[in-house]
Amino acid sequence: MNILHIDASASDSTTSHTRRLSSELVTRLAAADPDATIVYRDLVANPLPHVDMAIRDAWTGEDSNDTKLAEAKSRSKALVDELKAADVVVIGSPMYNFTVPSTLKAWVDHVAIAGQTFSYTAEGPHGLLSGKVYLVLSSGGIYSHGPFAAHDHLSTYLTAIFNFLGIQDVEVIRAEGVAYGPEQDRAAMASALQKIAAIAA
Repeated sequence: MNILHIDASASDSTTSHTRRLSSELVTRLAAADPDATIVYRDLVANPLPHVDMAIRDAWTGEDSNDTKLAEAKSRSKALVDELKAADVVVIGSPMYNFTVPSTLKAWVDHVAIAGQTFSYTAEGPHGLLSGKVYLVLSSGGIYSHGPFAAHDHLSTYLTAIFNFLGIQDVEVIRAEGVAYGPEQDRAAMASALQKIAAIAA
């Protein structure tokens, strides 16, 4: 099993809910498979540049001696290859202003490449990937249900992206309401860890 583990929280591992939870999930998944390989990307420690037209030109144009285009394609191809090789993708991401951190959006823009991870057909777009995705998410408020559910552009966006790329098996693990005080914080983490334990079992 090849596991691609991506962290996007700006907080460090001692304070980030998603870093702690995604690490726990990956550790348990790897423990269940002695042959598992793990590729780890920390999008905060090693941020990707925001996408400009260079990445489109790099993929759609002929091989070029243009250094900028060559670097853009090389960077994007490395990320695409990692994603293609993964049997399981684990993404740890907090909700920032109702959606994904910009670091994670930059990663999406590097891997959602026509002809690589999806294609356009006469019937419309077709995803080229398969596998399993775990979205390990956190939020200060509660967005899985209730009056603010319509504000959740984190789990809905990431699920839509992976579905578009062909991965239909997307499971969400949430620690939510963590800003509602220490008791709710502990309860949210306990609930998420319980789900992780059930997955690993």
